[in-house]
Amino acid sequence: MDIDFSTLTEYQRYKLMASLIVPRPIALVTTLGPDGIVNAAPFSMFNMLGEEPPIVMISVNRLQDNALKDTAANIVRTGEFVVHLADEDIAEQMHRCGDRHPPHVSELDVVGFTPLPSRAVKPPRIAEAPVAFECTLWETLETESRQIFIGQVRWMHARDELIDTDAWRVRLQHYFPVGRFGASFYVKTRERYSLAAQEQTRSTQIDEM
Repeated sequence: MDIDFSTLTEYQRYKLMASLIVPRPIALVTTLGPDGIVNAAPFSMFNMLGEEPPIVMISVNRLQDNALKDTAANIVRTGEFVVHLADEDIAEQMHRCGDRHPPHVSELDVVGFTPLPSRAVKPPRIAEAPVAFECTLWETLETESRQIFIGQVRWMHARDELIDTDAWRVRLQHYFPVGRFGASFYVKTRERYSLAAQEQTRSTQIDEM
C-alpha cells in the first residue's frame, strides 16, 4: 500500500502517524495559569533532544478554533514548565489529566496529585511522579497545527531508589514507565532484553571458530 500524504486530511495523517510511530514517551507537564492555578496535561509527542544544553521537546496541538491549549498559553506567557515521566503507579491519573477542565480547575486536585515546590521555576512538580525535569523555554517552533516547545532542563528530581549517583545510572529494576500506543492504549516496559548480551555471545562464538 502506498499513501500520498498530500491527499489526506490533517486528522487522517495524525491517526496514521500517531498509531505507527510507537511507543512514545509521555510528558506530564505542569504549568501555571495567569491566576496561579496549576495546570497538568499529558503529551506523547515528547522526547529528549540533546544533553549540551540538556533540552527536551513537547509538541502541543492547537484547539479546533486555533486557540492555544492551557499548557501552550502558559508556557508562552511564563517561559517555564515541568516535565514528569509517568510510570505504572500513576498511569491512570496521568491519563485523566488529559480530560478537559475549566482554567480555574487544577487537574492535580481532580486526580489527587500532590504539588511540591520546584527549585528553579514557579510551576510545582508532582510528588507522585518518578521523575521530574524543571524546564525553562529555550526555543519555540510553530506549525499550522502545533506549537513545539524546546525546554532546557534546569533541575531533575527522581525517587531516591532510581539513581545510582556513583555510576550515574538509572536502576532500571525500580523504573517502570508507560508509553503511549495508538488511541487510548498504553504499553508497559517490563519485557526487556539486552542486545549487548547477544552481541557478546556472537563474539564468543566467532572467537571459538
